[in-house]
Amino acid sequence: METIVRKHWTSLLGVLFVLSAFITLFKYSLDEGWITDVMKIGFGLLCGTGLSVAGLEASRKRRSAYVSQIVLGLGACVLYATFSFAGIYYGLWSPMTVLIGMTAVTAGVTAFSYRFGSRLLMNISLAGGLLSPLLMQPETDQVFSLFIYLFVINAAFFSISVAKRWSELRVHAFIGTWIIYAAYFVHYNPPVDGLWSMPLRYALAAFAFYAIGFMIASWRSNRCFDGWSMYLSLANGILFGCWAINILQDDLPYSVVIALLGAVFIGTGMFMLRLVGKADSASVSHMLAGMLLLLLASSSLGSGLEAKPLVNVFVWGGIAGLLALVGQVKHWMSAAIASVVIWTVVGIYWFVETWDAPRGEWFGTFIPFLNWGAMAWVLLAAIGFYYAMRGIVVRSTDNSAYVMSMLFALLSHLIVGGLLTVQIQNVFLVYFDEYSDQLLQLSLTVSWGIYALLLYLWGAHQRQILFRIFGSVVLVLVAIKAIFMDLQGEEALYKVFVLLVLGGISFLITWVNAKWRQEEGNPQSDISNG
Repeated sequence: METIVRKHWTSLLGVLFVLSAFITLFKYSLDEGWITDVMKIGFGLLCGTGLSVAGLEASRKRRSAYVSQIVLGLGACVLYATFSFAGIYYGLWSPMTVLIGMTAVTAGVTAFSYRFGSRLLMNISLAGGLLSPLLMQPETDQVFSLFIYLFVINAAFFSISVAKRWSELRVHAFIGTWIIYAAYFVHYNPPVDGLWSMPLRYALAAFAFYAIGFMIASWRSNRCFDGWSMYLSLANGILFGCWAINILQDDLPYSVVIALLGAVFIGTGMFMLRLVGKADSASVSHMLAGMLLLLLASSSLGSGLEAKPLVNVFVWGGIAGLLALVGQVKHWMSAAIASVVIWTVVGIYWFVETWDAPRGEWFGTFIPFLNWGAMAWVLLAAIGFYYAMRGIVVRSTDNSAYVMSMLFALLSHLIVGGLLTVQIQNVFLVYFDEYSDQLLQLSLTVSWGIYALLLYLWGAHQRQILFRIFGSVVLVLVAIKAIFMDLQGEEALYKVFVLLVLGGISFLITWVNAKWRQEEGNPQSDISNG
């Protein structure tokens, strides 16, 4: 097809110009009142039929195959434009008449193309069929006729696309149909009251048609669910979701639409996984998209409750942990990847929301590190450390597995640091009626210094130099905070105590470094002097 387009793109452009001129003449003659509507329809049918006969004659006499396809395609385009004018623009024909005429022309074009492999003819006809209703811009609401018009085109062109593996036909049909839907939605501005309005029905029909069509196309391609069909299937769901949310915004919460769409994506991904027998990019992408949509929908879970952020973290953190266990036990890579994606999104969400989230006190009493807020941090950290220890996602002994394990461990340690920070802040808020911000900052400095020490000890225990590097970074940041930010105000004794503690931590880290270097027997491995 690429060769055909490269050689004959000027011919394709010429067909579009001629079709545009034909439609413009139709509309201009209408505005000027030159001829009656019946005469226009008759002229269109006559021209379209004449061009089709000329194309068939050229094909019969074995003249240039491309010339005959271009003439035939132009004839089909003129007929499509006539049907658009009679059935959609003015509503002069009933929907049944439009159906009969469209079916006849489309069946003829499809049969000829299938018999003689006329790929160029199908592309020209499809372009004309989709362009005609866009250029007409009807003044009355003839959406049902338009729906029949598009259904016939899509059914025929999708079928031959699957049968002949001409993938560009379904791509163009998909893009053109959703563009027409958007144009006519804006042009007509139809009523969208109620849960089952006509615009929603048409959008749902298009979504269901393409969801099934792309699945069949992938099935026929030796069960290969990758490529254009996969990407367009995802795009189809996203487009429908956007339209459904816009249409139902006054009747249904957006989270319900997103949750339903997420369930469809997950179901589609599992169906692909079952057919193929192994996780591939298509099934994984659909399942990940579904998980993300469900996660987005859960943002409204617990609406109206002060504890809504905590509910979200526990629900989706639990799902991430469950998927991690399933992926580890069943060796399902897709479940492991979905778990990591959900865990990452929930972690970012919690870091943003935790500062305004409730403390989650037990029995009306705040106990440091024993409250629902702390348990949310613990859940996320535990999942992260499980990733690091079990080699989730990457199960091998190569360098990639090591890097992934260290990455998850570092992220989990960041979560632990967040836990320390939030809990210390809450201790001051609950148990100290009057405290200075300077005292709080000094307390945080000490806790972060102890945290840096723990990182060093962990690195020495696990023989991991990466944690020593991370501990060095934390200690340097703590030193900068203590010297340049905390040495202000009047809390002199507290500052002296903090500095002495930090000094002791630094000396202890120096001792840990020396001890580790001595055990390793490699002085060059030390990257820090403490």
